[in-house]
Amino acid sequence: MDLNTVTDVRDARRREPWRPGDAWLGGGTYLFSEPQPHLRRLVDLSRTGWPPLVRRPDGSLEIAATCTIAQLSRFGRRDLDAPAAPLFEQCCRAFLASFKIWNMATVGGNLCNGLPAGPVISLTAALDGSCLLLAQDGSSRRVKVADFILGAGVKDLAEGELLRSVTLPARALACRTAFRQASLYGLGRSGALVVGALDPMDGSLTVTVTAATVRPFRLWFPLPPDRERLRRAVDEAVRPEDWFDDIHGLPEWRRHMALRLADEVRRELTGAHGEDAR
Repeated sequence: MDLNTVTDVRDARRREPWRPGDAWLGGGTYLFSEPQPHLRRLVDLSRTGWPPLVRRPDGSLEIAATCTIAQLSRFGRRDLDAPAAPLFEQCCRAFLASFKIWNMATVGGNLCNGLPAGPVISLTAALDGSCLLLAQDGSSRRVKVADFILGAGVKDLAEGELLRSVTLPARALACRTAFRQASLYGLGRSGALVVGALDPMDGSLTVTVTAATVRPFRLWFPLPPDRERLRRAVDEAVRPEDWFDDIHGLPEWRRHMALRLADEVRRELTGAHGEDAR
């Protein structure tokens, strides 16, 4: 879609004062998908030259905001030697989009849109990711992905602030993961997406609920819970108004599916059986 109110496109490598009507341009798959009458100038990130994915000496993984979904998927399948590697492709596949979108849509765009069904949100929240945010005055701050998304389309992002990257800690990458996703339609947007992660160091379990809720909910258990304790924990954390409501699923259905999928990932990761598994 043409953005006929945009009068200028600036290279992000050139420092200029931020002004009303500015917007960061990554892949542009959202910006050019619908009218943006409030925009006057785009600040293009495509020439920043940020490496899409970097494994740090401490074992953590830094993912640039400009990393595309295609690059993220390829890295998870081919290059990442870690127990959590399968989760990358599973979450990318939850991004129901054409290969053209995969090769343009970025990690930063998916996070900054803040949509409940954003699969990069699911991936990075489940693996305890933290966002590096750069302000216009040159300062920076870090915030957990689970705290960065405040609601449906609402982010902890100040005017002109830039999401530079997301870092996944080595300990999270060493976790064994389980993935479950449900939608109302065969090729529909995620209505509920749940990721479990079992920490091999201390046996703790995290269960992260996304898509069904307006923001990510990451629940940590020092020891794997039984079915009822898990159910209570989800209901205590997620208020009735936190269950998302749109054409892709009613809140009651989303809660039902989230609880069911959460128990499935719990059983997969802990090997629960018998009475506790039913």
